[in-house]
Amino acid sequence: MSSAQSYGMFQSDPDEATSGPVGIGCPVTRAGKAFRPFSDDYVQDPYAFFAEVREEEPVFYSPELDCWVVMTYNDCVRVFRDPETFSPVVARHPVRSLCPAAAELRDSLEIGIEPSLVDEEADTHKAHRRLFGDAFTPKRINEVEPRVREIVSRFIDQIIDDGEAELVSQMLYEIPALAIFIFLGAPSEKALMVKEFGSKRAIVNWGYPTDEEQIAIMKDMGRSWDFTVELVDRALENPGDNYLGDMVRVYREDPSRFSINYLRNVMFLMQFAGHETTTQASANGLKKLLSDREKWQQLVADPSLIPNAVEEILRYDSSIFAWRRVATKDTDISGIPVPKGGKVLIMMGSGNRDPDMFENPEEFDPSRSNAKRHLGLGHGAHFCMGAPLARMEMKVILEELVRRLPHMQLKPDQKFCYFPTLTFRGVQNLKVKWDVSQNP
Repeated sequence: MSSAQSYGMFQSDPDEATSGPVGIGCPVTRAGKAFRPFSDDYVQDPYAFFAEVREEEPVFYSPELDCWVVMTYNDCVRVFRDPETFSPVVARHPVRSLCPAAAELRDSLEIGIEPSLVDEEADTHKAHRRLFGDAFTPKRINEVEPRVREIVSRFIDQIIDDGEAELVSQMLYEIPALAIFIFLGAPSEKALMVKEFGSKRAIVNWGYPTDEEQIAIMKDMGRSWDFTVELVDRALENPGDNYLGDMVRVYREDPSRFSINYLRNVMFLMQFAGHETTTQASANGLKKLLSDREKWQQLVADPSLIPNAVEEILRYDSSIFAWRRVATKDTDISGIPVPKGGKVLIMMGSGNRDPDMFENPEEFDPSRSNAKRHLGLGHGAHFCMGAPLARMEMKVILEELVRRLPHMQLKPDQKFCYFPTLTFRGVQNLKVKWDVSQNP
């Protein structure tokens, strides 16, 4: 790798756009002082903080992160819709830059990371999004759905006679990884390896790992990158009837559209984004549904509600509840000045509970009429291009569970754990039980 400009998600030194704390001297308000995104209370329930400060301080400066935090639905949308003013280039930069030892290891691995889709400039993103997003065709999704349903059924078969399970480790952890591998055309036997790497990527980019954790994670990232290179190289030799094969055929038609290394970066990104987020969103949704038996029973009685229930899950407790931007010029958000180089945290989780957009926002309502207006999959030019696949997987998981385990309940007195990251949220354990004698 030739320069810090190409490090992106493995940044060790701040670049020009983000050098130094730009908010020095900014007034620190009550919300700014109270915002502690890695504290235990916040990690367990950020929504209590959102509800407390959103109306009083819709935009505030956080000295801990040196960024401006955006809380309302309309302000979140405004930032998403203006990538020229609010650039996405910092979206994957580590919250804590790599320590010297981890950076030295990164350089020795020669990981060819470059901006791709989520963190490239607006003009470049538009062209790439058109190519890579258009390949997410309904045909491809429809081809994958029966195979996803078979996988879900197989996992339920493995637990249904036990009367209890830990749904994350025994089901939700692996299914989305297998699904994205089918979609991409990757070997399923490698899915768990990549899944494990993906969980660690969330920590190195959006958490606050120690030096030792950074070093260990970088070693895994080298193995993950090597796997991606092999995957793309095989497809270049023999493109299959799958998404990666489609993109190889696009490349062959006109190699000037994107480079082979860019294709590797997109596949590297999708291996993470295509499963980790779906695992966490599914776990969050099932936790809420099983905590509120009335809502769960609504889906049992009328499974046609499930597609809209998926949207409500993504509104109520999405796996991506914050995202980052950087101001390219002096600007303001709702009258609060943001200087050039100022980092912005788009708090989609707060926007999704904004009463100006969603009536009774703290209530989980599977039949909510405007649930699909949530920000859980981004917005505008950076709306998640894998949304159809994620929605399909979540729908299938819910459909099969309400059909085969309608009597499933949460085990009482369990403590729910979450990874401490700035942008991703997902319950890591979900213990359930059921009476085997009542199995349909």
